[in-house]
Amino acid sequence: MTTKITPWSRRRFLAGSALTLAAPAILTSTRAYAANPFIRVGHVSPRTGPLAGFAEADDYVLGAINQAFAAGLENNGKTYGVEIISKDSQSNPNRAAEVAADLILGDEVDLIVAASTPDTVNPVSDQAEINEVPCITTDCPWQPYFFGRNGVPGEGFENTYHFFWGLEDVIGAFLDMWDKSGVAKTVGGLFPNDADGNAWGDAELGLPKPLAAAGYDLVDPGRFQPLSDDFSNQIAAFKAAGCEIVTGNMIPPDFATFWAQSAQQGFAPKVVTIGKALLFPSVIDALGPRGDGLTSEVWWSPNHPFTSSLTGDSSKDLADGYTAASGRPWTQPIGFKHALFEVVADVIKRAEDLEDPAAIVAAIAATNLDTITGTVNWADGPINNVTKTPLVAGQWQRDGDALDLKIVANAAAPDIPVTGDLKLLA
Repeated sequence: MTTKITPWSRRRFLAGSALTLAAPAILTSTRAYAANPFIRVGHVSPRTGPLAGFAEADDYVLGAINQAFAAGLENNGKTYGVEIISKDSQSNPNRAAEVAADLILGDEVDLIVAASTPDTVNPVSDQAEINEVPCITTDCPWQPYFFGRNGVPGEGFENTYHFFWGLEDVIGAFLDMWDKSGVAKTVGGLFPNDADGNAWGDAELGLPKPLAAAGYDLVDPGRFQPLSDDFSNQIAAFKAAGCEIVTGNMIPPDFATFWAQSAQQGFAPKVVTIGKALLFPSVIDALGPRGDGLTSEVWWSPNHPFTSSLTGDSSKDLADGYTAASGRPWTQPIGFKHALFEVVADVIKRAEDLEDPAAIVAAIAATNLDTITGTVNWADGPINNVTKTPLVAGQWQRDGDALDLKIVANAAAPDIPVTGDLKLLA
């Protein structure tokens, strides 16, 4: 859908029966804002489908944000209510574009936010760009976000902004960890035929060049289709090359299939470092004893030395709060979902004119905010519309009855403490 709307000729007020709420989708404060203006924020996330792990904590985060926004936000002497409308991308890019268009054209949101891989972030950002709606996104390496949307360096985008780390950061974190391992520098690459996989495996922008520069040989058998049921060709190629390290980026079901078939076919690498698939405790638990020792990037953890600009909570406070409320272990997206709304609050407070989308975009571009994930400052980024957050590397290690994600390499972000030593799988 590419219908373009006229920038904000409208202004909405909550008053009595003037607005009918779509209860399942709209998360608003119970506080009444009779005759007070409000800002409507659209939120898109993969609550269902193979990427649902990224949205596991959405209800908790949105509930806490809604509470933080309950008294409204001040802008130019007025108190604005904030209404959040959250929709499920179903882990499908087409669905993400559809619900983003619904938010923009149907719900008439003033600002839209999205998170969790290019499959959600890119189509939402594209809809916002087409319709001239301010947009903030996260949880996606910046290269698939920028180049996957055909961004032109030096030009960028008008209305869409992104904060997260880049492939150069994840490669640096992985190399920092692998260099500590002492294993052979032959690496098997697992790259799916999707936006993430194509970016990670790209000959110019992905892993091949920096790995070669660091003395590592990358064995890349080619792209596989997501939700594959047979990784025999990849396993045979890795065994033939003597790969002691396996890396890549894939969804959890694909890694589970690969890892089970590796055991069946006698392939036992000493280090396995996979992006995306190994982020979540639920995935690691499902792997049983073979989850112990797997490694991944760490974007956020209870040990990150950052504090929320919105609530004053530390990273540990936020993680512990989720565990207390849900009974489940913390997950990395919690921090970034929270940080999205830290930036939203900051932008709403600073925008010169909340009636004007261009003024909201200008406030986004001028952001310089210390968040629970680090500093968000679009004046200090690698390319237009992008700013970066710190990244380290970690390993799932047995800690009593549970597996805990230990930070084992932090060369690029020494202020984030190491909490364990790397152990080999075999």
